[in-house]
Amino acid sequence: MESLDELLVKAEAAHGHLCAGQILGVRMALLGLERLGIADPRGADRKRLVTFVEIDRCATDAIGLVTGCRLGKRSLKFRDWGKMAATFFDLASGRGVRVVALEDSRELARQLYPHVEPRSRQQMVAYRELTDAQLFREQWVKVDLKASELPGTKGERLVCPRCGEGVNFGRFAEVDGERLCLSCAHPELRYWEPEGSGQ
Repeated sequence: MESLDELLVKAEAAHGHLCAGQILGVRMALLGLERLGIADPRGADRKRLVTFVEIDRCATDAIGLVTGCRLGKRSLKFRDWGKMAATFFDLASGRGVRVVALEDSRELARQLYPHVEPRSRQQMVAYRELTDAQLFREQWVKVDLKASELPGTKGERLVCPRCGEGVNFGRFAEVDGERLCLSCAHPELRYWEPEGSGQ
């Protein structure tokens, strides 16, 4: 595993800038991997890890970079909970560790580095130097990972009778005896609307 500084250089290149969130993400991932005993997540251990991220911010890109977990590989799972948290799950051992960034780390950065401006730079300096215990809360957790969510799993595919679009991995709902894609079954939850349709 590369050093923190080497990983931050890679995270900056992949993400487009280096920020406090990138530093937190790299450190969260390193802590999770250390606790699980996974030394080579992008190499020899690449099929052991599934990571759940709970925020769609800079840290998520850094976590993916360090762990090698990707949405397209089905090893990175996104839960839109708005929390600076991630759970690292070892498929080989069945153990999981959830790492959460502590809210008071920002205040601690202000106390320790009052001379550093702006505040974002202050946090970047602090997040590189604070201990894991000062930055994170960690907790061993059980993870209910269904067989259909495992990396590499091929699942049932159906075509929605309303829109004609294909749906993978059982992501459909029964409505009046029809198996519909989720966007047809629950149009009120769509993030998009057909232009000019009024539907």
